[in-house]
Amino acid sequence: ALGDIGQHFPDTSEEYEGIDSRVLLRTVNTRLRENGYRLHNADITIVAQAPRLASYIAQMRENLASDLGMAPSSISVKATTSEGMGYTGRGEGIAAHAVALLDEPI
Repeated sequence: ALGDIGQHFPDTSEEYEGIDSRVLLRTVNTRLRENGYRLHNADITIVAQAPRLASYIAQMRENLASDLGMAPSSISVKATTSEGMGYTGRGEGIAAHAVALLDEPI
């Protein structure tokens, strides 16, 4: 309940134009910790007809884990297609779904 991404990083702000998303991820992680939370694990699914992402997934997990200060075993990244359906299937875009489990430190 700390607000959505648009409240923290408005797309209308020149400050965030072209910013590396990993910088934003590290900032969000810091803000979570400042508010008494820590990321327990994350499950991420990328929906893209192309490119094929299988050869990149291990590095994605490593990068995310590094940025979040946790073990890669706590980060799941999967890729799938939409079998030609919808905008992702037509190659017009990529979608991502992420679920994160947060802990309150004892």
